[in-house]
Amino acid sequence: MPAQSPVTEFTERFRPHVLSLFRIVVGLLFACHGASSLFGVLGGAMGKGLTVPAGSWPGWYAAVIQLVGGLLVMVGLGTRSAAFISSGSMAYAYFSAHAGSALWPLQNGGELSALFCWAFLLLVFTGPGVWSLDRLFFGARRPAEAGVGTPREPSAV
Repeated sequence: MPAQSPVTEFTERFRPHVLSLFRIVVGLLFACHGASSLFGVLGGAMGKGLTVPAGSWPGWYAAVIQLVGGLLVMVGLGTRSAAFISSGSMAYAYFSAHAGSALWPLQNGGELSALFCWAFLLLVFTGPGVWSLDRLFFGARRPAEAGVGTPREPSAV
């Protein structure tokens, strides 16, 4: 195996930790959206200090997914499942509320929905990283599940 550059060694060494930080920040930001819509905090729903009416479709359900999914992702508990549901809810939000008005997210105001959708989809495939309740409670079943380990060697054909 060829020697790795110092940059590659550094990034590989800290990848599991940075993945955990990424998960924590994305989860926190998502949970804040849910809390603002459900409880009127942090500017409230749509930045107007209001709350979404309980049981209203789709706003209230989206806010519950944002709060619960964001908290689960943030602490790293059931990360892949919570991220999958959160990603799907953001895909739904993008296509139902934004995509009809213009092609590009920058034009239709859907950047945040698109970014959250793809960030959560990434977490479905990468897992929670090393700083998670999943890892604490269930351990790392395989190095890849914890976001640690070395990349696989290409197989000889």
